[in-house]
Amino acid sequence: MRNVNVPSLGDSTPRRGNFFSAAVSRAFLGLFDWDFEGSVPNVSKAVLIVAPHTSNWDFFIGVAAMFGLGLRVVFLGKHTLFAWPLGSVMRWLGGIPVDRRAARGVVDETVKLFAGREQMILALSPEGTRSSVERWKTGFYYVAMEAQVPIVPVALDYGRRLVRIGGRFEPTGELDRDLQTLEEFFFGVEGRSVS
Repeated sequence: MRNVNVPSLGDSTPRRGNFFSAAVSRAFLGLFDWDFEGSVPNVSKAVLIVAPHTSNWDFFIGVAAMFGLGLRVVFLGKHTLFAWPLGSVMRWLGGIPVDRRAARGVVDETVKLFAGREQMILALSPEGTRSSVERWKTGFYYVAMEAQVPIVPVALDYGRRLVRIGGRFEPTGELDRDLQTLEEFFFGVEGRSVS
């Protein structure tokens, strides 16, 4: 069992949980030999992009990392996941139901969420699927641009069993160049083997 090294949060960063939830989550991560690398930028609002998305286990590792850090995160989930009996648990974890068939509407609604809150860290997968993709979906980028918040890349590296947290990235409006810069953070990261 690995001794988990947990980075501390800055005073602007939204927090959740308590000593007990942090201890249980850190024990879970340590039991499965996971650790953290990097630190969470001291920001009150950000879009946190988590990749690669290769398994349903990503959700459990992500929730354990969130509670282990004591970080308050919201995430967008397929509206069908919010039906009984999972709905109340998903909302308690920070889930916001969305109908993904209306892609542009999701960006606009998410920007409004940022505008209406003093603190909000939105976690999502830029791949949008557990399948291998040629190109990321770009909704996260437009949310960050329109809400005027930074992007923070987070890699779930199953090869090294690390939750790798990158620094804050300010989108410039040059989509292709910015995506290339963000994708470089994920080079060499191994997703979960599902063979």
